[in-house]
Amino acid sequence: MSKTKTNTRINTSSLVTFGLPLTLIAVMVLITRSKVFEAHPDALSVGVTIDLLFTIPFVYFLLIKKKNIPKTTVVSFFVLGVLISSFIIPQEQQFTLNWAKTWIFPIVELSVASYVFYKVRKTILRYKANAQLKPDFFTALKETCIEILPRKAATLVAMELAVFYYGFIAWKKRTIEKNEFTYHKNSGTIALLLALILIIGVETYTIHILLLKWNVIAAWIASGLSIYSGIQIFGFLKSIAKRPIVIEDNILHLRYGILSETSIEINSIETIEITSKDIEFDTKTRKLSPLGELEGHNMVITLKNEQTLTGLYGIEKTYKRIAFFIDTKEEFKTTLEDKINATSSNLIQ
Repeated sequence: MSKTKTNTRINTSSLVTFGLPLTLIAVMVLITRSKVFEAHPDALSVGVTIDLLFTIPFVYFLLIKKKNIPKTTVVSFFVLGVLISSFIIPQEQQFTLNWAKTWIFPIVELSVASYVFYKVRKTILRYKANAQLKPDFFTALKETCIEILPRKAATLVAMELAVFYYGFIAWKKRTIEKNEFTYHKNSGTIALLLALILIIGVETYTIHILLLKWNVIAAWIASGLSIYSGIQIFGFLKSIAKRPIVIEDNILHLRYGILSETSIEINSIETIEITSKDIEFDTKTRKLSPLGELEGHNMVITLKNEQTLTGLYGIEKTYKRIAFFIDTKEEFKTTLEDKINATSSNLIQ
């Protein structure tokens, strides 16, 4: 009975915490659709914008102040307020919103990014405190973002920050340990991605010149998107060398840079096969590399039960058989089999 009452209190508390700000947002939307707003658009536009961007996030902050909810989730309501204001406030009355986008939003972005990197550093130091665990920046980054942001937003933020980190900050060469295995030295992946960046560069210049003859703004928008794509690919490329495949305790961590990854319990592995034969990929058989047919494989692992493969921006797919490339395939197979045998012996004892 007491558990039922406790659950009811928790549900009521959550309903108020999130329901009140959302109700206030709905009221703001209704105001912009009213005849009063049509009569006084300038004054009410300022009021509605301020309420959506500042008042409602502050109300939410007061509601979560004494609760075990990350205070950084206030940023989510600020961003939501910016998005909603962009849609419901008439273009000619968006002067307050434009001011906030120009001066406030960049400060919020920089503050969130700084806080995330601070928390990531603390997480990495926690990993280092355990001599058996070697810190992985992307894992720490995802854990941190999930702690302070809604899950979907956390996935997007983590990926964007990871691209920036691996592309422009992580230049130090990574030392490969005994339980770690590279997959980029003999696969041709690096050369493929470099060629792709070169192609994007050439196409960007060509398209920019052609579009300039038609529309200057369109030319720079297209060039900006192309440059952004090139930066992302460069970040993906560098992350491949920084995130090797790892056999850690009783877990096999299969990684393909920050593009895809999966963790497999050692005792759930059924067979390990060294093979480069063509495989028909379907819902049960996946490839670790998102490059598909552009990259080959030399290793296939079959599992006793389904696992989840996490791809770009958190997209998840299930599999029971996974193919991937390893530079030292024989050494990897031997090490993994020894670990399986040791794990089996421990279970029997």
